[in-house]
Amino acid sequence: MCIAIPSRIVAINDQMATIDVQGARREVSLMLLQDEAAIDDYVLVHAGFAIQRIDRRAGEETLKLFEQILNQPT
Repeated sequence: MCIAIPSRIVAINDQMATIDVQGARREVSLMLLQDEAAIDDYVLVHAGFAIQRIDRRAGEETLKLFEQILNQPT
């Protein structure tokens, strides 16, 4: 199973973007995106690549769901 993580773009330099996921930042490639990305866009990230642009609301809701799942008692 593969999971793509919704991430907010905070900076762009050529074909690379700095993304933020709940305070964690990393660099990802934009080379696989069909649409042009901009700062504050949300993208799905898998294996170091932004693979799809998504709606801001969908990205934020998905991150909230991930947080709820991770914070459930086992």
